[in-house]
Amino acid sequence: MSKSVTTGGRIVERRRAGGRAVIMNIHEYQGKQLFAKAGVKVLAGVHCRSVEQALAAYDSLGSKVVAVKSQIHAGGRGKGTLYDVESGEIVMEGGVKIAFSREDVKTYAANILGRRLVTKQTGSEGKIVSNLYVESGCDIAHEYYLALLVDREAKSVLIMASTEGGMDIEEVAETTPEAIHKVWVEPDSGLLDSQKTELGIALGLSGTSLESFIGMIGSLYDVFVDNDCSMVEINPLVRDAAGEMVALDAKVGFDDNASFRHPEWAGMRDLSEEEPTEIRAKAAGLSYVKLDGEIGCLVNGAGLAMATMDVIQLYGGEPANFLDIGGGADEATIREAFKIILEDPNVKGILVNIFGGIQRCDIVANAVLETSAAIGLDVPLVIRLSGTNFEEGRAIVDASNLDCHSVETLAEGAKAIVELIGGEA
Repeated sequence: MSKSVTTGGRIVERRRAGGRAVIMNIHEYQGKQLFAKAGVKVLAGVHCRSVEQALAAYDSLGSKVVAVKSQIHAGGRGKGTLYDVESGEIVMEGGVKIAFSREDVKTYAANILGRRLVTKQTGSEGKIVSNLYVESGCDIAHEYYLALLVDREAKSVLIMASTEGGMDIEEVAETTPEAIHKVWVEPDSGLLDSQKTELGIALGLSGTSLESFIGMIGSLYDVFVDNDCSMVEINPLVRDAAGEMVALDAKVGFDDNASFRHPEWAGMRDLSEEEPTEIRAKAAGLSYVKLDGEIGCLVNGAGLAMATMDVIQLYGGEPANFLDIGGGADEATIREAFKIILEDPNVKGILVNIFGGIQRCDIVANAVLETSAAIGLDVPLVIRLSGTNFEEGRAIVDASNLDCHSVETLAEGAKAIVELIGGEA
C-alpha cells in the first residue's frame, strides 16, 4: 500500500514499507560526499546556491566542460521542465545542463535557481530549486544503472544493475526485464567477492573496468550498511575512457528510524524539500505520510493503518495519507492528527479506524468530534471503533449532529466512505 514498486531504485519504497520505514532523502552533492569518503570514484564538484557561486565553481574546477545540476529530492531532473514561479511560464527544458563555457554556466544557473522544476517524480506541483551542483565533465564510454535497496520480503539487501543506464528504469523493467541483473546479499555473510564479480560480468565488464566495479560495489555496500540506508541509486554509473567506473549520480535515502544512531543527519536534512505536514506530524510524534488519494485515514497501529488503506482500495477508493497515531496518543495528539488530515485540500472524506487497547475509543471519539466541530468539518466522516470503551465511543458518535457515521467493521467503514464521497464501492 505504500507508493512502492518492486523493480528498483527510486521506484522502490518511495514513501514507506510496512508503515514504518520512512525514508530521509539527501541531495546528490551530499550523497557524493559520502561516496568519496568511502572511496567511491566521483567527479570534482561544488555545491552552489547562487549564480555567482556557480561561476566561482566553474573557475575553480578547471574543466572547460561542466554539468550544471539542479538539486531536488526527486529523480528525472534531466528530463524535467523548469517554470517561472510567478508567471507559470516555461523557462527551460531540463534541470541538468552541460555547459561548454563560463557564459553557459551563468545562463543555466540563472534559469535553474529559484525556478519550479517538474519531473515525473515531483508531480505537477514540482519543487523549487534552491541548490545547484556544478561538476567537472567526464569522457563517458558507457552508462549503467546501479541500485542497492532493502528487500524486506527476502530480509536482505538487493543489488540491481543494468547496462541501460541513464534511462527510466521502470521502462527498462517493463520492456526489457532481462537487462536488469540482481543479487541478494545475506546480512550475516555480507557482500561476497563472487557476487561482486558475478554482477560485473553480467554487465559485460572485464579487465580494468571489472576490477574498478568490484572495488566500487564493495564500498557502496559499506556506505549502505554503515549509514542505515533504505536505498542508494546511481543513474548513471559510467565507465570513463580510461575504463574506470565513476558515480555520475547519487540518490541516497536513509531509514529515518535509525536517526538516533546518526546525529550527523540533522545537518544534512533539507526541510524545504520535505512535506510540511510530515515535518509537523513528526514533531507531534505521529507517523504520517501524505499520499495522492481523497480519503483521509486516522488509525492507531502501523499494521492496522496499512490494512485500512488496502481495504479502501479494495472498495474503489484511494487513501490520502498514512497516519498512525500510536497506541497511547492523548486528546491533544489526536486533535493535531485530525487537523493535519483536514488541511489536505484533496481530502473528500475521512475514515477513522481505531482498535482500542491502551487507546480508549471514547477519548478518540471525543477528540475527533470536538476537532470537527471546532474547524467546521465539511466532508463525510466514518468512524469504526473496536476494543476498549468502544460502546461509549460509538454512543458519542451516534449522538453527534455532525455528518458522521458509526460502523462496526473495517469493511463497512471503507465501503461507506467510498460511497459517501461519490465513489463506487
